[in-house]
Amino acid sequence: MIFHGYAASPRDHWFEWLAKRLTDAGIPTRIATFPNSSDPSSDQWVTTVAGELGTPGEEIVVVAHSLGCLAVLRHLASLAGPWRVGTLVLVSGFVDTLPALPALDDFIAGGVNLEGIRDHIGSLTIVRSDDDAHVPVELTDRLAHLLDTSTVVVPGAGHFLAEDGVTRLPQALRAIV
Repeated sequence: MIFHGYAASPRDHWFEWLAKRLTDAGIPTRIATFPNSSDPSSDQWVTTVAGELGTPGEEIVVVAHSLGCLAVLRHLASLAGPWRVGTLVLVSGFVDTLPALPALDDFIAGGVNLEGIRDHIGSLTIVRSDDDAHVPVELTDRLAHLLDTSTVVVPGAGHFLAEDGVTRLPQALRAIV
């Protein structure tokens, strides 16, 4: 399952490229559509994640980008009882407000309690660039620290948008297959 970010759609950036490669590798993949991606509501986005993932099992692969990471993490943090994600890849993820995007402050407010989430994830990869104009690298590094992992740094990839020249993301593919 792939979850896009703010002001995006399933057809943008590298999402379709990754979905095709995963499907070709025998991993059934869908790209979720968040409602109102240019004026996102945390409740609506978490409800979308819940509808797509439900209570995930070991076979589940989740890839999320930017604000989609926060929505996915909020859903996972809300789960009670046994659950597991086989592979989780977070691209330009964060849990703190973004200086460059104050319009998202209400969505981001309160972050998410990540305590214990790592125990439910088989393979975790966090991907960031070294020159992200939207999500400061220290915020993605902080997320990695909170989840007790490191980051995979892709030089010069910006925020992993098509306008940054990123229409393929082999680092995410390698994290999964």
